[in-house]
Amino acid sequence: MELKIQNLTKTYNNGVKALDDVNLEIGPGMFGLLGPNGAGKSSLMRTIATLQSPDSGSIQFGDIDVLNDNNALRRVLGYLPQEFGVYPNLSAEELLNYFADLKGISNRKDRNKIVESVLQITNLYDFRNKSVSGYSGGMKQRFGIAQMLLNDPKLIIVDEPTAGLDPAERHRFLNVLREIGAQHTVIFSTHIVDDVRELCHELAIMNGGKVLFRGSTQQGTDSLNGKIWKKKIERADFDAENLKYNIISSNYNQDNSLNIRVYHDTLPDESFSPATPILEDVYFVTLKSDKVNV
Repeated sequence: MELKIQNLTKTYNNGVKALDDVNLEIGPGMFGLLGPNGAGKSSLMRTIATLQSPDSGSIQFGDIDVLNDNNALRRVLGYLPQEFGVYPNLSAEELLNYFADLKGISNRKDRNKIVESVLQITNLYDFRNKSVSGYSGGMKQRFGIAQMLLNDPKLIIVDEPTAGLDPAERHRFLNVLREIGAQHTVIFSTHIVDDVRELCHELAIMNGGKVLFRGSTQQGTDSLNGKIWKKKIERADFDAENLKYNIISSNYNQDNSLNIRVYHDTLPDESFSPATPILEDVYFVTLKSDKVNV
């Protein structure tokens, strides 16, 4: 099923334009929604999830007119927000049985089967009898995925799910998402470029409530072929080099020098060498171009 978003706008009472004529078409698989904090990602996720209404525009998921039939979308939706509540003194298995009952799975045999299945998918089966309050941050996020999968959703939204996770927890969580992404339409919202690079073939980059780029990672990097350049500089020279070349990214070396990357249609000068474009370049060039256009 395809999600089609057309001309979506939303301005809050404080005058902030959170969504500015957003248009997106998202098919099955993992779709990355990438942007800095405050870009409008969460506003878009909440609007798709029917938690807030836009000022104008439309959202269609398959044959469901989302804005005019909230309940139809909610029946096929799985939504994992940035923060979600849990019942601290119950085990994962008890909680999932409770949630499954609330979702209308009243037959005990069917309920036990689906609960075991989602525990296996999220790698929590060995910890099913442990209180969720004792789970680590990554385990709680995986529990969120487990309860979300109870009603076999067709559309899954996860909003900034890896923020605050340590590297091992992040790796386990991304593996779970990778597995479910093969069977569902999943929108993965994040400000972490590596998460999108690891999981998503298709992506959109947002900032200021607008979609600035929509395509595949390959399309993005192909558009920068022959336009990304690199060189090593001393840390003290950064400000001067940035003023001259508008550096898009940099990283430290062990000797405290810097490797810088710049975007330029032609070789900036003989001190630079060509660099193979990566998704980080697409992201930073897109954001910098938007600031220039403003």
